Amino acid sequence: MVSPASGLYRDPAQGASSSDLVRRALASNGELAAARIDIERARARLRQAGLRPNPTLDFEQTSERLTGAGTDRATSVGVALPLELGGKRGRRVELARAELEAVETEVADRERRLAGEVATLYAEALAALRELEITEGINSIDTEMTRFVQARVNEGESAPLELSLLQVEVDRLRSRRALVEGRLQSALVRLKSVAGIPPSEPLRLREALSAPSLRLPPGTQEAAVEIALRTRPDLRFARLQEEVAEAGLRLARAQGVPNATVFTRYIFDRTITDLPAPLVPVPNYSRRLAFGISIGLPVFNKNQGAKEEAAAAISQARTRREFLEQVVRAEVASAYARYEAARAALNTYEQGVIQRSTNNVRAIRGAYEAGAFKITDLLTEQRRLVDSQRELTEALAEQYRALIDLNMAIGVTAAPAGESPKL
Repeated sequence: MVSPASGLYRDPAQGASSSDLVRRALASNGELAAARIDIERARARLRQAGLRPNPTLDFEQTSERLTGAGTDRATSVGVALPLELGGKRGRRVELARAELEAVETEVADRERRLAGEVATLYAEALAALRELEITEGINSIDTEMTRFVQARVNEGESAPLELSLLQVEVDRLRSRRALVEGRLQSALVRLKSVAGIPPSEPLRLREALSAPSLRLPPGTQEAAVEIALRTRPDLRFARLQEEVAEAGLRLARAQGVPNATVFTRYIFDRTITDLPAPLVPVPNYSRRLAFGISIGLPVFNKNQGAKEEAAAAISQARTRREFLEQVVRAEVASAYARYEAARAALNTYEQGVIQRSTNNVRAIRGAYEAGAFKITDLLTEQRRLVDSQRELTEALAEQYRALIDLNMAIGVTAAPAGESPKL
């Protein structure tokens, strides 16, 4: 016999909360770990951007012996040091630092989306678990009721048709239970995968669908929009991309300034002065130290194309940022409306729909046992209760998902440390 759903899938004391799984996902998710490496790459680019150009060392040896023209030879050793003019190094560092901040913000947005995905899967699992528990409870009652009706049929007090109708209902609920449990197990498998939990590790849920451990939304939609525009990582990333484009334009302008190279060279010459015979040729030695500077002339290439591209990148980044601000406002408004609608639907159920339906089933069951009602009356009311419970589960799940989406739209996904706000 299958163990009760509460024992298999729920543990209010030791089970995992949505916040626990979010923290585990942020620490263990492989895709996020790979994305964080981009931060290290950006830091390396920042370090590289601050390095100065290397000096060059050149050596030259000339000799007339190789051509048979004589015995003269010359040796020179020189050192050249490139000088970056126009603040190129500072502009490179500025661009690399802006890119690093953008990458860090992009990773933060990935974390936000991952946390939302974990919370959504958690809500899906809670919804399936609640429906499983309800279906299992009603099925257990019907199983007990079957024994009662069987006894009445054996005694000739009830028609066999009543037992057959009740057995059909028991089988229907058993089939429904199997489907719901399959959906729950599928949600748990996906939740483990996203959270980085090994498939063999057991996972039990701590929370209830009616009390998610999520931050409650602001009191008004306008306040939610204001928070979202201030805190959303993807919007901050869009703004940083605009700063990156502006830094790219400043670097392109700086790169249009020609560089200079200062150099020094030591030259040693040995020449032979031929004298008339019988005199011996006399070698002459000379040593010279030369200094100089070379500067490129920006006659043809003034980095015009790079400047135009950088200006276009600024316009592109600004357009994306403005569009994203509109998207953020729309996402907050949509999630806020869904959350308010789910709250309104739940208020109707909280006014006694489920309790009245449960009382009706209990009363009709007692009346049936007393012989005042037919089995069809009991089954009809029981199916009404099952439908009401399913609709309540859908409303609770919609409220949970809407709260997740609203928190994601605002830019937060978890309750503050030590808090477990109740809806």
